[in-house]
Amino acid sequence: MPIPVAPRDPGDDPYAWMRDDAKVLPYLEAERAAYDARIASLAPLTAEVLAELVARTPDAERSVSRDHGSHAYYSLTPPGRELPELRRSGPAGDELLVDLASFGSPYAATGVVEPEARRVGEASPDGRDLLAYSIDLTGAERYTLRFRDMSTGEDVGPQIDDTYYTGAWADGEFYFTTIDELNRPCEVHRVNPRTGERHHVLTEPDQRFELTVRKSQDRVVIAAHSRTTSECWEVVEGHAVSLRPRVDGVEYDVERDTDRWLFLSNAEATEFALTAPALDIRDGRIHDMIAFDDAIVTYSRIEGEPRIRILERDGRIRHEIRPEVGGALRLGHNEDPHAGFVTVVTESFSDPTRWWDVDLVTGERRLRHAQEVPGHDPAVYISEIIHATASDGWRIPIVITRRRDTPLDASAPCMLYGYGSYESVDDPWFESWVLPLLDRGVVYAKAHIRGGGEVGRQQWIDGHLLAKRNSFTDFIAAADHLADSGIAGPIVGRGGSAGGLLQGAVYFMAPQRWAGIIAEVPFVDCINSMLDPDIPLTINEWDEWGDPRIPEQRAYMESYTPYTNLPDPADRPPLLVTGAVHDPRVLVHEPAKWVAALRHSDPEQGDRPGITDRGSVAFRVETGEGSHGGQAGRYAALAYDAEVVAWALTALGTR
Repeated sequence: MPIPVAPRDPGDDPYAWMRDDAKVLPYLEAERAAYDARIASLAPLTAEVLAELVARTPDAERSVSRDHGSHAYYSLTPPGRELPELRRSGPAGDELLVDLASFGSPYAATGVVEPEARRVGEASPDGRDLLAYSIDLTGAERYTLRFRDMSTGEDVGPQIDDTYYTGAWADGEFYFTTIDELNRPCEVHRVNPRTGERHHVLTEPDQRFELTVRKSQDRVVIAAHSRTTSECWEVVEGHAVSLRPRVDGVEYDVERDTDRWLFLSNAEATEFALTAPALDIRDGRIHDMIAFDDAIVTYSRIEGEPRIRILERDGRIRHEIRPEVGGALRLGHNEDPHAGFVTVVTESFSDPTRWWDVDLVTGERRLRHAQEVPGHDPAVYISEIIHATASDGWRIPIVITRRRDTPLDASAPCMLYGYGSYESVDDPWFESWVLPLLDRGVVYAKAHIRGGGEVGRQQWIDGHLLAKRNSFTDFIAAADHLADSGIAGPIVGRGGSAGGLLQGAVYFMAPQRWAGIIAEVPFVDCINSMLDPDIPLTINEWDEWGDPRIPEQRAYMESYTPYTNLPDPADRPPLLVTGAVHDPRVLVHEPAKWVAALRHSDPEQGDRPGITDRGSVAFRVETGEGSHGGQAGRYAALAYDAEVVAWALTALGTR
């Protein structure tokens, strides 16, 4: 099947027509048909990898439970099913609450799932026990909010469209956010599902900010965050009361601690300080905090390592939790301030996810839940942390994992993953698709490049706006170090969204370095997107990427935008690009335009005898339901992973 040739219009942007959904959809469907025909050559390997992934997936998958009152809430995907059920167990036994398959879509993602909150001993006003839940059926992240009577299994009260995925109960009302045409959560409302009465609470007019709603102790907290500034409100008698005035450049968050508010802010410390009456903690980059009746728990990064600390209310350290080498550590779901334990989560590239309840007094751990991975032996693998050095001396942590019998003699193929934006902490989370790589002798590595937040706030400062190119040169330096130190032979790069931009940038900056590049839902048309305030994530992204209306910032962005920086066709490694028509974060025209530009600049149109031959450009676009993060169905997600892994293994010369 021939690869479609995209028409070109006159002007500076010949593929601007791809912004028109009606015009571009037939072209995208032709692209997907051509991709399916070309990827068929990898079908035997794809099927082999998929069988391994399915074998490591339990027939029935149960999530960690969440305690609320006298019930434990969890999700369960029954044997052979794609989508989960929302369930609870309690005095009446095990109950089915919501079956996501009942909505008739192959894609169904939950936003909020919040049982009604009542004070201890308080009865329901009408005997009904309600669950607030919201569902997205396309991947567009526009959720419909519903209320279910958990005793009857029937929905009651209003059904509210265009909501986002935060919310909280208080005094029989549910507080939720609604989104505008740009998918920005910009208003907070409260609704009584028993009467249908609804009230407006707060509007955020500044398009740089997004609103969230959550519970802190017994208070509802509304927060507005831009990339550089914050404001928080406490809800008092249904109205929002600001806890600290908004100051440009000052970020803060709050947590209710019995008789005081805790403030986590960069107002006085670049790496953030945790302050309250009789409390001032400054140690590493503090990211999060939880207040219990007799303890404060913090999550921070200290010298690049995650730490969870259980503190006295005056800040003295009672217990400290650290990860295994090359492992991840984070806070789990903790909503009961009266609990005697804090739930934490551990995992690594080879260790499945585990949830632990840690006693706040003794520090002892009790296993709450473990991800089931049939036939998997973590002891077969080993993880470690190494460091590469950037040209300006910055030390780049790299987490690497391999089978213990994989030699480090410069022969092992490697997949190097990167993100490096938004101060995101991209720790080594467990994902089963990594295991087929490791079992075939591939080293899996993740580089903590600048722009991310694994080391601290300075890491982000030195990797965004007019320092963004550091993200790309760090990634190349990480790959060079893996090769030069004898850890890796051929290397495939992988990343999604902002990490897809990373892959697009290193694709043209160092094309000969890579055995292949995987750019998933990549942000690659940076100038045109950042010039358009009428699409999602433009105005509120200027503080991350820059505003191209400012000449200096535009010139800098132009230096790395993949859409207009195309490598010589003779130098190009094989490229796999993905996109999704319902993606609200990176609109599908971005990867489509990039692929079209690459094809046009290549006499062979990006077509080669093999889909992983050098110079090949493959575009896997999701034209049906599917989100920025992929498929919601578990087997559909595994099939996608198998396809990408098979492509990577072939590009690396490993079968």
